[in-house]
Amino acid sequence: MLKFCAMKKNIVLIGFMGAGKSLVAQRLSRMLGVAFASTDQLIEQKEQRTVAEVFRDSGEEYFRKLEKEIVVKLAQKKNIIIDCGGGVVIQNENLINLKKTGILFYFYTSPEVIYRRTKFHSTRPLLNVSDPLAKIKELLAKRKSYYEQADYVIDTDLQTVEQTADAVLKQLKSAKLI
Repeated sequence: MLKFCAMKKNIVLIGFMGAGKSLVAQRLSRMLGVAFASTDQLIEQKEQRTVAEVFRDSGEEYFRKLEKEIVVKLAQKKNIIIDCGGGVVIQNENLINLKKTGILFYFYTSPEVIYRRTKFHSTRPLLNVSDPLAKIKELLAKRKSYYEQADYVIDTDLQTVEQTADAVLKQLKSAKLI
């Protein structure tokens, strides 16, 4: 474990819900000795309600507006790991802002693995439908071109949190970003 690592760019984790972004962000934070922030957690703190409640009571459009405000603030920070909600990428402005100060890692995860990881979580508002696997496939197809704008892609299907964090660090060291 490094005590503190001065990073040349922020580490930005993108990908669908259930890809492991939050757990990997926490692990990287401990390994590198830098702070991490979650867009979803910051929205929940600001709103004093869960993401599911924001979606239910105020709608997705309102949620995406909050998300954009959070991204603008986080993109101005330095030496931070940013754990992005799964839909952050659907607003091109968010991708532009995150890329200004960050290196983006897309955690690719297959629809079947996402379903397996998320099927018992009622806190996933976009998956509270009669056929969640079909919804996952639909959303992944819509977001694919956005996710693929990341600097690096890491397939998390068969990896542990530790293996995924190590893969991120390997890419950063290879690119001389840490």
